[in-house]
Amino acid sequence: MLTQPEVSQTVIDSHIIYTKRTGDVTKRIDYDYKRCCGCGICVDLCPTGALELGDMCAIGTGLDAPPVLMDPDKCSFCGMCAAFCPTKAVKMDIDGEDAVKRECYPHIEPKAQPNESCIPCSLCEQVCSSDAITVEYTFPKKEEIAPLKEGATGEISIDMTKCNFCGICAYFCDAFILIPKDKGEITPVDPATTPPTLVVPFENILIDEEACDYCVLCEDICPEDAIKVTGTREVAAPRVSGTLSVNDNCVACGWCKSVCPYDAIDVFKPFEGEIRLIENHLIKCDPLGCHACFNVCPANAWYIPDDKKIEVSADLCTFCGACEHACWLDAIAVDRTSVVHTPLCGTAWSEEWERGIASITSGERMRPDRSHVVVSEAPEHKTTPAPRMPVIDPALLKRAQERIDRILPMLSDVKARRKWEREAALEESCHDVAGSAVE
Repeated sequence: MLTQPEVSQTVIDSHIIYTKRTGDVTKRIDYDYKRCCGCGICVDLCPTGALELGDMCAIGTGLDAPPVLMDPDKCSFCGMCAAFCPTKAVKMDIDGEDAVKRECYPHIEPKAQPNESCIPCSLCEQVCSSDAITVEYTFPKKEEIAPLKEGATGEISIDMTKCNFCGICAYFCDAFILIPKDKGEITPVDPATTPPTLVVPFENILIDEEACDYCVLCEDICPEDAIKVTGTREVAAPRVSGTLSVNDNCVACGWCKSVCPYDAIDVFKPFEGEIRLIENHLIKCDPLGCHACFNVCPANAWYIPDDKKIEVSADLCTFCGACEHACWLDAIAVDRTSVVHTPLCGTAWSEEWERGIASITSGERMRPDRSHVVVSEAPEHKTTPAPRMPVIDPALLKRAQERIDRILPMLSDVKARRKWEREAALEESCHDVAGSAVE
């Protein structure tokens, strides 16, 4: 006897969880809408039309809403959305096992991984747009092998033409202070330089000479020979060592590869393609006021150059298409030409998956014939009458303005305002003390 599937929906923080139970099999789709960029790839993929893209123009400019809406009654829980989500906002498990890791389950694998050239250093961790990189140094710090000697004299300097802000010296010794940039200040290129160069994630590096005893060890460990010290070397410098790990948050944007001075990162992008700006649609573009493409981009690939309104780094673009959906001017075009995924096995459902994967580049999807579905008539729209504006009494308006004019000089008096603030703070403190006494 066939068992009727049970479908349920729960919401936990930003996670919308759909569960389908059929007999002894339980399938669960976990959609984290805060991770979703609104690329719409899952909408194109879905074989049953269960997914619908929300108002990405509004979401891109600040509306807190799920970019993708799902009809659980239409969903077949095939898992295509989870298998090809570029930001891993959708995950699916079957009886507790990650569906994507099952045999013969084709999926994309966006990832970045270090190669044998990695030292490692701190640059890639600082620029990662999805906080997917963790660097852990394993060599001893300066204080462990050569504690600070008070009163030591010497000289120390950094050649900023050689320094690449790798951060090794700052980890090793507390005398070095790296000044990081805010995430919003780290853009793909610095338009102020000629030719434009990649923006490093640090503003400056400083030396606190009160914390330096001129031991010369920093000079020895600097991979760029940028530090020069006049002092006394009493112990040998340690060999720089550590590990660099990349977690599942990686979207393969390529920021880590572009900023690495040692070509030590290999990036595997799931999509290949082209992104274009339609210039005649950019007349009304206001990137600072709108910022939609910046907000939805999982790769932080957008920036504002000096010679035009807006630009995108094609090298960092993942070709997800979220910006195209979020642009209210239709000024962005993203064309995917290929999808890199794990092999597709010769299973009973492989043909359906082939059609789904093809839709990622073509944008066309064959779906079930729903012409027999009866659609109810749209309800009649009733026009709401315009609200009546209140009548303003000119005499009252004049009296109100006179009172405002009398109080404005007092509000601009710094001493008077300070006195009021102190009296308010004192009154609040008295209330707190009285409340504690009552308790």
